[in-house]
Amino acid sequence: MDILNALVAFLNFVFIPAAAYGAQLALGALGVTLIYAILRFSNFAHGDTMAFGTAITILVTWGLQSLGISLGPLPTALLALPFGIAATALLVLGTDRAVYRFYRAQKAAPIIFVMASVGVMFVMNGLTRLLIGVDEQRFDDGARFIIAVRDFREWSGLVEGLALRSTQALTVVVTVIVCAALFWFLNRTKSGKAMRAYSDNEDLALLSGIDPERVVRLTWIIAAGLMTIAGVLYGLDKSFRPFNYFQILLPIFAAAIVGGLGNPVGAIAGGFLVAFSEVAVTYPWVKVAGYLFPDWQPGGLLQLLGTEYKFAVSFVILIVVLLFRPTGLFRGKSV
Repeated sequence: MDILNALVAFLNFVFIPAAAYGAQLALGALGVTLIYAILRFSNFAHGDTMAFGTAITILVTWGLQSLGISLGPLPTALLALPFGIAATALLVLGTDRAVYRFYRAQKAAPIIFVMASVGVMFVMNGLTRLLIGVDEQRFDDGARFIIAVRDFREWSGLVEGLALRSTQALTVVVTVIVCAALFWFLNRTKSGKAMRAYSDNEDLALLSGIDPERVVRLTWIIAAGLMTIAGVLYGLDKSFRPFNYFQILLPIFAAAIVGGLGNPVGAIAGGFLVAFSEVAVTYPWVKVAGYLFPDWQPGGLLQLLGTEYKFAVSFVILIVVLLFRPTGLFRGKSV
């Protein structure tokens, strides 16, 4: 029974939260790697674009809720999500036309695009704060738990209870669907193949008659969808606060670089690797150890780092990968 209690504690406090967080990072990292592979620059406005899309989704969610419209056990935000994606797509297309298009015409160095994206980041951050404020917002409704602690204890007879929130399950399910749809699009459709050809060899793609501006527009639209979905799922699972999306930029970039920039499969793997590393390093293992070794009395929490140092884990992983394998685990483009 103690082993089962230890397993449930592990699932409850490490595996399930890390799986949900990893799915959110994977979607965010997919957006980063897509922009890097096709537009050839690291978009530092990624986190704040996620925040903007989430803010629009929240505003539409509140509007639907005021009209009495809901999805029953599912979050109303799912109904509002297409509006958030559309608004974000219009914003990033407008930003590309106003900022990045000029530098593409000038064939500017990638660092110029990066610096431009930093400026865009500050503008989007201010825009999001104007739209929804700086305070924490919760917009999750519907059924809160799929598995409740009390119900699990009564069913299993274990001391340790298992909780599975609906937002955690929803995050994983939506991520699987979105990733499957993206890979199908990139590998099976004419537009997706054109994007891959443009990413592999821009000059050869242009000689083949591929319209570069169409590829750029498609890239931004898909990235806007990925950013908004990732941001909404993150907000549903945790809560929404604009500054949190600036902070999450580091683990998202770490996930993209660890997996291999420009490699979609690597972005997904990197997201889960970073998430599980962050959760495992900052979780106090004393409860799990207590079940596995009842006679052992540890002198502390068996916690490698406090939760306030969670993002430091991403930073360390990022530095190690850049030093020893700059192309990432799945051999993307070197940073």
